[in-house]
Amino acid sequence: MGLLTLALLIDIFLGDPDWLWRRAPHPVVLIGNLIDRFDKFRDQERFTTLAKRLGLSAVPSAEMALGALLLVVLLVIALGIGNLLTYFGTVGWVIELIAVAVLVAQKSLYDHVARVAHALRSEGVPGGRVAVSMIVGRDVSQLDESGVSKAAIESLAENFSDGVVAPVFWYVVGGLPGILFYKAVNTADSMIGHRTPRHEYFGKPAAKLDDWMNWPAARITSLLVIASVALARGGRAAGNVWSVTLRDAGSHRSPNAGWPESSFAAALNLALGGPRNYGSDQVEAAFLNAEGRTVAKPIDIDKSLSLFLRSCIFLIALCGLLWIMFG
Repeated sequence: MGLLTLALLIDIFLGDPDWLWRRAPHPVVLIGNLIDRFDKFRDQERFTTLAKRLGLSAVPSAEMALGALLLVVLLVIALGIGNLLTYFGTVGWVIELIAVAVLVAQKSLYDHVARVAHALRSEGVPGGRVAVSMIVGRDVSQLDESGVSKAAIESLAENFSDGVVAPVFWYVVGGLPGILFYKAVNTADSMIGHRTPRHEYFGKPAAKLDDWMNWPAARITSLLVIASVALARGGRAAGNVWSVTLRDAGSHRSPNAGWPESSFAAALNLALGGPRNYGSDQVEAAFLNAEGRTVAKPIDIDKSLSLFLRSCIFLIALCGLLWIMFG
């Protein structure tokens, strides 16, 4: 827990070292390259021949088997790296510290969302659309100021769970192999986990495992937000956030994203969610905290960032406390 606490402090103050990634590939980039190799292998005749030899003549079965094999390979690599570093003593400890700090995204997430608020204020809605398009996958071309603001807040809430709490959780559970494997699965889900004709079956194992691995983190994220609200505004406000979260989290199309987004919506008194466009497709979705304000402004992004920062500090303090208590 001591290494984790120190890594979180390094990340929240320093973030990702851009100078390093200009000279060396980011670990997530390396993971993505491996996933891409598997994806390209799927298009080759060798894959079809191998699948038939294994008795997997049906395309769905063959592609799901390849997707499952990808996850096994990623797990073996994560375990191998974790075990290898144990032989390097202090040097291995330092490498692990840097790796954990790099794989948790507190400062980078804060900075990306803060740029949206800054762009809205300095460049108006067109600038805000460009800034928010860097952190969301939906069509932002028709969003007004409120839509841009809400998209940024929703992305902050979901990525707090996926990019901060989940890596921390899996490091506590499985050490360096745990956080490495989680980031690998999460990267695979973002690359091949969407239900498209190309990745319908190949990406399904990654998508399902990503949902499972994010299940505990999504609920913990809500608890962190509620604790932050309780410290800042008292038990009654925290109780309201808890009630709204329990009521609305299940109405989200994702089994996990509804938890942090509902908690953020209630804490900020905003109605988040609702119908949105992904490319040419319109997705119908329920509103979270429907009784909240329907119009969001850049100041609401500022408030969401303050809520995020307080929740991160609470998470770091909790890790530090566990370190003191249990070593």
